[in-house]
Amino acid sequence: MNTVTVKNVTIGSESPKIIVPLVGKNETELIEEAKHLLTIDCDLVEWRVDFFDQVTNFEAAAEMSKKIAEILSDKPILFTFRTKQEGGELTFTDEQYFGLYKTVIEHGAIDLLDVELFMDDICVQATIKAAHEKAIKIVMCNHDFDNTPTKEEIVSRLCKMQEKNADICKIAVMPQSSDDVLRLLEATNEMNDKHADRPIVTMSMGQLGMVSRMCGEVFGSAMTFGAAKKASAPGQVPVAELRKILRTLAL
Repeated sequence: MNTVTVKNVTIGSESPKIIVPLVGKNETELIEEAKHLLTIDCDLVEWRVDFFDQVTNFEAAAEMSKKIAEILSDKPILFTFRTKQEGGELTFTDEQYFGLYKTVIEHGAIDLLDVELFMDDICVQATIKAAHEKAIKIVMCNHDFDNTPTKEEIVSRLCKMQEKNADICKIAVMPQSSDDVLRLLEATNEMNDKHADRPIVTMSMGQLGMVSRMCGEVFGSAMTFGAAKKASAPGQVPVAELRKILRTLAL
């Protein structure tokens, strides 16, 4: 299994790394929130730029990424525009999505870039190439906010992410029953044991799936998302509580 090291954080070894969302709507909120995250025991920060009220101004987003990176200088920054169809705040065309990413890769300050699995493949590959040329790692992802696919489908999607040259492969699904949570964990375990050659990140969302955010080390998930002030997805556990649980499990 290859690990991914960004700044002083190695993803894919030891306990799952904790990542927290940055979801401020404007520069004032983002700066205040970033400063607050300096007091939080997390490993990485995900800037959910789809919450940002100037996100359609790509240069403004790139400049804001520099300000965030300056404040959170020791923490890797994952830059994410979550599309509406995968649970995000805004509807973006493909042209806007990849235009934003191109601008931030060239002019911003980020360490990792979130790219959705089912976007246009030619544009995805061009974006991955441009990011890698700047030493930016790719977190490829897929979200199902309605259901939990079959175990075979979950594994298949994670394998596709590897084939597309992602550095980290991530899937989040919504359970309708405890069996769905078990299916996600079984798929994670199978992927980790039989297919993965790089870090994978999996989670079952909502209250029902909360256990999946805490037991990643057992099944092979390399990161887990915790909430600081505001969660960015259903079922995120407060960071302090999550760290405590992970430390207990590691004993």
